[in-house]
Amino acid sequence: MAEDFKAACVIGWPVEHSRSPLIHNHWIGKLGLKAEYRREAVPPEQFAAFVGGLSSRGYVGANVTVPHKEAALRLADADARARAVGAANTLWLDGGALRATNTDVEGFVANLDAALPRWDHGLETAVVLGAGGAARAVVFGLLERGVGRVQVVNRSIERAVALRDQFGARIDPRRWEEADGLLAGAGLLVNTTTLGMVGQPALALDVDRLPAGAVVADIVYSPLETALLTAARRRGLRTVDGLGMLLHQAVDGFARWFGIRPQVTQDLRALVEADLIRK
Repeated sequence: MAEDFKAACVIGWPVEHSRSPLIHNHWIGKLGLKAEYRREAVPPEQFAAFVGGLSSRGYVGANVTVPHKEAALRLADADARARAVGAANTLWLDGGALRATNTDVEGFVANLDAALPRWDHGLETAVVLGAGGAARAVVFGLLERGVGRVQVVNRSIERAVALRDQFGARIDPRRWEEADGLLAGAGLLVNTTTLGMVGQPALALDVDRLPAGAVVADIVYSPLETALLTAARRRGLRTVDGLGMLLHQAVDGFARWFGIRPQVTQDLRALVEADLIRK
């Protein structure tokens, strides 16, 4: 019956690059749902009207990508995670009310849990490169896991200080030129910047300074194997790439829209990897 059909979408400007339709439609097909996930290219001046009319457009919810994440936070009833991160990437309708969250927190932590169980066991100090929206999601997740100190390294020290003001004394803001000197005491290194991404400058960092048991995570997934991860693996360090975060951050939205919590499988990862290679 038509009323059983559900649709969700990703809203962006531009939006053609998004892999979300590939991920969600894979799950829809595997689960045999009467549903569809689409792309919606919406310019900023039309975003408020678009999300205000999600139901009338036939949608039960949506993902939000650049440049709309901060606007989505303002326009919806956002949870503590979205407010802490300062951006919303997932919207859903709840009894007529528009709700919002940020699933990047879950995506980051769940990716580490899946790839490296007990990664947080005994973790006292983490170094996070960058102080933007992705860094805020990572920092929120690390603090939830009980990491004692998170050293936030950024070219603009003011933005790093802003994270301490937001999250408290467990945040240790540091200047970019201090990064190499911090690595010897780090149990986890996370790159949340665009450095090392295709078309961006390389990330110059001496991973040889990291302890033998350290974990290195890069949220960049294009290329899948960044120079940072290559250098860390050569050292014999445990590493986590950015594709897993992309896949795991999609789980919560799907569950809210369609009522089933999907699994991140090797089949799904292979599908998205192949798409990344083609593009």
